[in-house]
Amino acid sequence: METTLDLSSPFVRLAIALLLGAIIGIQRGWVERNEAAGSRVAGIRTYSLIGLLGGVCGLLASLYSELFLGLSFLGLAVIITVAYAYRLRSQANLSITGLIGMLLTFLLGALAVVENPALAASAAVITAIILDNKRELHDALSKLQEYELDAALRLLLISVVMLPLLPNEQVGPFNAINPYEIWWMVVLIASISFIGYFAMKIGGAEKGILLTCLFAGLSSSTALTLQFSNLSKQQPRLCGLLASGILLSCGTMFPRILFISYVINSSLLSLLWLPMTAMMVGFYLPAAWIWKKNKMDSQTNPEMKQNPLALSSALMFGLGLMLIILLATALQQWFGNTGTLILSAISGITDVDAITLALGRQSIDTLTLTTAATGIFIASAVNSLVKMGMAVVIGDSRMAKFVVWPILLAVALGAGSVVLMS
Repeated sequence: METTLDLSSPFVRLAIALLLGAIIGIQRGWVERNEAAGSRVAGIRTYSLIGLLGGVCGLLASLYSELFLGLSFLGLAVIITVAYAYRLRSQANLSITGLIGMLLTFLLGALAVVENPALAASAAVITAIILDNKRELHDALSKLQEYELDAALRLLLISVVMLPLLPNEQVGPFNAINPYEIWWMVVLIASISFIGYFAMKIGGAEKGILLTCLFAGLSSSTALTLQFSNLSKQQPRLCGLLASGILLSCGTMFPRILFISYVINSSLLSLLWLPMTAMMVGFYLPAAWIWKKNKMDSQTNPEMKQNPLALSSALMFGLGLMLIILLATALQQWFGNTGTLILSAISGITDVDAITLALGRQSIDTLTLTTAATGIFIASAVNSLVKMGMAVVIGDSRMAKFVVWPILLAVALGAGSVVLMS
């Protein structure tokens, strides 16, 4: 007979409160394991009991008055503060991390009983991890440059603060502009720049480029192309690796197209699988060859620029995206269904996923499968050629020899496959 744990039971929740206190207590006890008995303010037993105390106080507060929980918390805070003040007389240690940890353990115990045991347990584990990585966090902070901290704060400003404030709806001429989606692209490009900077700083050129490609390939290969093209001018010796990274990231666009098409209208796969696969191979094989040929030319610790956040490039890209969306929407309204292929070509300048979704939906009832598949291929081909142009125009002069022939080959393979299947 299969049994399940009843999280609504007060006994189970009190047990969770006790255990999450023990989780934090194990870490604190291990840190102070070499100290003499009686010299520690709290260890595993104390933390476990504090977690249980929080749970019991939370239970009593829910039965009688919420004021009971607040007064209990204040009483515990006074007791712990007095204990730390007394300890300070014999040990010149001004850290209050342990004090905060005990107060947090009490609150997590109360949370486990009163509200959400899973949330409380997760917070306890995260707390223990933070406490256990004191040296690593301090080392990382000591190595952090002021301009890197400024870049991190700016990234948080444009993503955590500004992005949620923007309306997620169509506005402007033709109701074509979605401020939230456009700013999301700005955040995405800036994030790729930021992640790429620290990936290369920590892992070196090869590992850093590869890690950045893995991140960007699943989100926006266009954004990565823009960032790596700019980087190739600052780091010319990495030109080959950056070019192969662009090709690897761009190649992931095609399995993504196939997946989106399958989800929206699986019938499209019969017309798209061959050209998309051919273009993917056309990107991946040259990328692997270029990567192999240029591995010895990389720097173990490349010289890093003093601006991890390419915010100006991201803003310019967002402005360009807004103008292109306006033009694409206008063409669609002016020419109707006859403008589908024109719209596909224009949409491919900045993005392929959006037009793939649109044509996939239309192919269910208002558009033929052939027209939809052709439009998706045109968008992907144009997008590939645009990224080639970005790499050549924006990147180092040597970037052209690495990206032009693979992208032209991939587009030619895709076009040949479309002809064979027609």
